[in-house]
Amino acid sequence: MTEIRNAEADTARFRLRVGVVALVIVLAFGLLAWRLYVLQVQRHAELAERAETNRTAVVPIVPGRGEIFDRNGVVLATSYKAYTLEITPSRVEGKLADVIDAIDEVVPVSMRDRRRFERLRQDTRSFESLPIRTRLSDEEVARFAAQRYRFPGVEIKARLFRTYPLGETAGHVVGYIGRINQADKDRIEEAGPEMVANYRGTDYIGKLGIEASYEDVLHGATGVEQMETSAGGHAVRRLASRPATPGASVRLTIDINLQKLVEELYGQRRGALVAIEPHTGEILAFVSKPTYDPNLFVEGIDHESWAELNESIDRPLLNRALRGTYPPGSTYKPFMGLAGLESGKRLPGSITMDGGSWTLAGHTFRSGHALGPVNLERSIIKSSNVYYYQLAHDMGVNAIHDFMAPLGFGQLTGIDLPGEARGILPSTDWKRRTYKRAHQQKWLPGETISLGIGQGYNSFTMLQLAQATAILAAGGVKHPPHLVRARQDPMTGELHDVPQPPGQPMGYKPAHVALVQRGMVGVTQQGTSRGVFAGAPYLSAGKTGTAQAITIGQKSRYNAAKLAEHQRDHSLYIAFAPAENPRIAVAAIVENAGYGAAAAAPIVRRVFDYWLAGLYPSEQDLRAVQQGRASAPIGTPRAAADLAIQPPRATPP
Repeated sequence: MTEIRNAEADTARFRLRVGVVALVIVLAFGLLAWRLYVLQVQRHAELAERAETNRTAVVPIVPGRGEIFDRNGVVLATSYKAYTLEITPSRVEGKLADVIDAIDEVVPVSMRDRRRFERLRQDTRSFESLPIRTRLSDEEVARFAAQRYRFPGVEIKARLFRTYPLGETAGHVVGYIGRINQADKDRIEEAGPEMVANYRGTDYIGKLGIEASYEDVLHGATGVEQMETSAGGHAVRRLASRPATPGASVRLTIDINLQKLVEELYGQRRGALVAIEPHTGEILAFVSKPTYDPNLFVEGIDHESWAELNESIDRPLLNRALRGTYPPGSTYKPFMGLAGLESGKRLPGSITMDGGSWTLAGHTFRSGHALGPVNLERSIIKSSNVYYYQLAHDMGVNAIHDFMAPLGFGQLTGIDLPGEARGILPSTDWKRRTYKRAHQQKWLPGETISLGIGQGYNSFTMLQLAQATAILAAGGVKHPPHLVRARQDPMTGELHDVPQPPGQPMGYKPAHVALVQRGMVGVTQQGTSRGVFAGAPYLSAGKTGTAQAITIGQKSRYNAAKLAEHQRDHSLYIAFAPAENPRIAVAAIVENAGYGAAAAAPIVRRVFDYWLAGLYPSEQDLRAVQQGRASAPIGTPRAAADLAIQPPRATPP
């Protein structure tokens, strides 16, 4: 009986074990079936795509960057192919410094190369490829290729390099490209997935000048290649491809020969000059001196060059034509004169007595020599301060502001360059916004007086002054200033003009504009610039100006010899020519160079000679202008055509 019960217990235990095992088997097969369902049904599309990705690789094809030309087709920026030696820090075996030392035994690596590499490494992720040497020779490529096995994470790549054949000439206009940094990546990501895709594989982007403002045109469209790869990641065959579309080239409005001439005329002096075609708004020259060589920035500027540029008291990195702001001095008077006529505060025949000074509430404003009775035309020719002291007082600061703003003073012109400065066109509202303390916010009557002669709070760019001069030259019609006139199709080579808005009539009475123009013509015939324009084969209109770099008290006498060079007055000149049918309008400043007729006007005379008469100054005359010792041209001028820049297409240096 006991044996029977034991047998039944054993049988029960066996059946329980079999049941448990069966249940485990059922659960296991259930889990397997559920997993197969997830993989083959729910995640089919995802896993199929991943498998395809493992089998294929999508490689971006970086487009060729468009070129930049001047108005006549002279190359200002282009690209060429060359080899570069690059390191991916995350793939390097051993210490990075030791690897670079070992590379140096095969291919020379200078200290400048090392510093540039280190700076790039600090700004990028460790898995990105960074250049340690650029522009390798064929011999250096062959030498390294033979030793390639020694350097994991180091490879030779063929790259497109940007070059600026004319170096410093028009450096501020053309700008430069540089490696994409984190800030650039953030901007690209903010622009959306299409922009991110278009910059995949791209290492460089426009940083300044036309290179930056026309980046979307110059960059082009990135292509792709879909490659089948082996298990080791090696390409087996091409499955599909979409070619890259090269960037379009842009043709500027500037004449690089005129640009180069102006830069030579400035010599070692500081200043800016903007020349505009009055009836189109095309900028013919856009000069800022001193300038810089954009080639220094393409592969990352070295520490010594950066320190030299960034720490220089002359501030060569400042685009003075675009961002430098200055009081306009007496070059403001023609516009004030027009304001007086248009506002009704002055009639064409109105007379102001110039006794050599003007007094308001017991405070005397000096004016130089007494001129006696002065009308508008004579006030411009003889540059009467008293006339404009009285006019500014009669108009008031807000009326002056409201007239000058549409002319572009203290406003953004909208030029197609990044970083334009607004300057200051004062008003009572401006002062309230600018100053925090209540007693500083109140506008004082005496502050209005100096505005009439272009001093006080007035502070404008040469671009703004040139635009206003062009409006006068065009008879009161405003054209937006611009630097790009056409785009060139990368496939067909056809030029397509960049459309510009039509001219905007300012609504001035033609008789008023003509009266101001006559006064400016008189400046070149019997006024302060008559000596500079003596013998010119054309009739021009102009106005000299002298602007204070520091404030000199009314009771003090200006003495340049007792001031540091950077504290001396600025020399300004505005002009247009030919007076009867203007083809060019110019605003120029030579910093700390004194009277307008002494430094700025002689430069403008040579600009007009070049543009209107095809004349290039003699070597003797060029040196005299550079030294600020010139008036009318001396020596025998040369034919401008004989000195025209015609560089070949850029080749690797």
